[in-house]
Amino acid sequence: MHTSRLFLSRVLEWPRRIKQIFVVGLDAAMGVFAMWLAFTLRLEALHTPEGAQWLVYGLAPVLALPIFVTRGLYRAIFRYTGIKALITTGKAVALYGALLFTTLLFVQWENVPRSVGLLQPLIFLLLVGSSRALGWLWLAGNPGKSPQRLLIYGAGRAGAQTAAGLVSTPQYQLLGFIDDDPAKLGQSIDGVQVHGPASLSKLVHKQQVTDILLAVPSATRQRRHQIIESMRQLPVRIRTLPGLSDLASGRVTMADFQELDVEDLIGREPVTPNSELIERNLANQIVMVTGAGGSIGSELCRQIVRERPATLLLVDHSEYALYSIHQELLALKDKGLHNCTLVALLTSVGSVDRLDAIFRAHRPSSVYHAAAYKHVPMVESNPGEGVLNNVFGTLNVVRLALTHGAKHLVLVSTDKAVRPTNIMGASKRIAEQILQAVSAANQMPFADSDHRESNPSWLCPTRLSIVRFGNVLGSSGSVIPLFRQQIASGGPVTVTHPEVTRYFMTIYEAAQLVLQAGAMAEGGDLFLLDMGAPIRIEQLARRMIALSGLTVKDDSHPNGDVKILFTGLRPGEKLYEELLISDNPLATQHPRILRAREEYKPWPALAKLLEQLQSSAKANDTAALKQVLRELVPGYAPFSKNGD
Repeated sequence: MHTSRLFLSRVLEWPRRIKQIFVVGLDAAMGVFAMWLAFTLRLEALHTPEGAQWLVYGLAPVLALPIFVTRGLYRAIFRYTGIKALITTGKAVALYGALLFTTLLFVQWENVPRSVGLLQPLIFLLLVGSSRALGWLWLAGNPGKSPQRLLIYGAGRAGAQTAAGLVSTPQYQLLGFIDDDPAKLGQSIDGVQVHGPASLSKLVHKQQVTDILLAVPSATRQRRHQIIESMRQLPVRIRTLPGLSDLASGRVTMADFQELDVEDLIGREPVTPNSELIERNLANQIVMVTGAGGSIGSELCRQIVRERPATLLLVDHSEYALYSIHQELLALKDKGLHNCTLVALLTSVGSVDRLDAIFRAHRPSSVYHAAAYKHVPMVESNPGEGVLNNVFGTLNVVRLALTHGAKHLVLVSTDKAVRPTNIMGASKRIAEQILQAVSAANQMPFADSDHRESNPSWLCPTRLSIVRFGNVLGSSGSVIPLFRQQIASGGPVTVTHPEVTRYFMTIYEAAQLVLQAGAMAEGGDLFLLDMGAPIRIEQLARRMIALSGLTVKDDSHPNGDVKILFTGLRPGEKLYEELLISDNPLATQHPRILRAREEYKPWPALAKLLEQLQSSAKANDTAALKQVLRELVPGYAPFSKNGD
């Protein structure tokens, strides 16, 4: 055992190029041996090559090795060989076998049986596959050497605790610390030297580092982003400790390290919430959230229960989504993290009678309307249902909130409502206009075409407001979980267009700002959330691939690991999203919340067009529906690549 460990240690210390040359030589030898064994089995006697048979022996490595190189077999590390690598090996040998058999079939050398072209690749596949599997078992299973060679970025308390936790973990080998503090350079922690950031690239390549652990939990989000960006070109996997507020006290272990979160990917520094604003509409109140099981709705619920409401009404039409968030909040209540009464209500915002019964029974004082069909291609393919849900579902919620005396109603909107090219965005802009028009009108919004309430002295009893923002990272429709899944499966990572650009923020921050914006409402307000700088989706994909320790495979790097595939813009999708129709938004008391003043149709004119829209949507008359949308939403330019 000691001899095996010693030999393994020396093998792992070989330069990568030497390891690759060794494996290439091993494959060449196995190819020649497989040819000898194929002749021996075919001729039923120990074979001694002669004449043209020597050419066939040499043909095996000449054909096989270039194929293995182009298929990336020598980029793989035996310690991480898995089923996918073995499948790749099988495909490479199959291609080699086809070329060998074709060559023997057409050249027809004397004393060279054609069946050797079938028998030799089978033997060769068995030898190559076995060598990979045995190498993996030896390297990964030998306890004398760690399969993961680590650097810890951060030589502070968290880094030292991490190093202490690695001592008793044989599958990891700590090779050094990296730290920005000049006073720590050249020092050592438990015999492990501290290096400066300038030495990082050299260390990674010289020491064959596979992983870097980012142990700087007290660093700002911006600083963490800078550190991560500085390591993006290195062939390593990066993992990180959570922030100090999320990190339990005590010894840090490998279990505390996690994949880079979405905040690390965009480098956006969170703003400390204004607790007074958040509590204003929530404490001791009856609060309703529609779309409570969705990405934004569920996060709103998580944050609302922390503000001590008396009751939280969870409204959703998806049984599973409603069950999931209800169970999650019940578990938090069992842990003593809140004492809110939770009521799960299964219905659609299109079911006006059911909604009316809910409002009548519970009398919510604050309503957060997050229910919407938001998947652009899906709504584009189902325009009638999308409009009925997004427009008239909103109208139902607004009318019932007014009828039953809710004090506040906040509509969660989207940047796709700005100069929309799709039905989803247009429907959300109309929903915005409903709140703006009703807030300014002296009429209760209609329940149906025969129902009107008009009173010149009527004032809207409910403070209606809209919060508009862009994409949220990590949501059910976000590219982040999709990209992670695609990278984990070896790619390709799918991006619609090289220039497609989006604004991003985290679900947590978006929900937090929605709650704060709603508390600032005066009536008919349209709030915009500061989304920071837009991000190109291709850049985000490249960043995620690099930070996973992999490389992008393209024309310039044919031997890369993961390919980016451009699939084309989907129906209704824009290259660039905008947050503002008009210019010059106004500041508010919160640094990341702006107030916009945008044109809308007065309620009487809007109501007439809504009747036409409802009729077209119920009939699923797409052409008529789009025509009404053009009248309702200035700037609506429907996507027409595939027609209606």
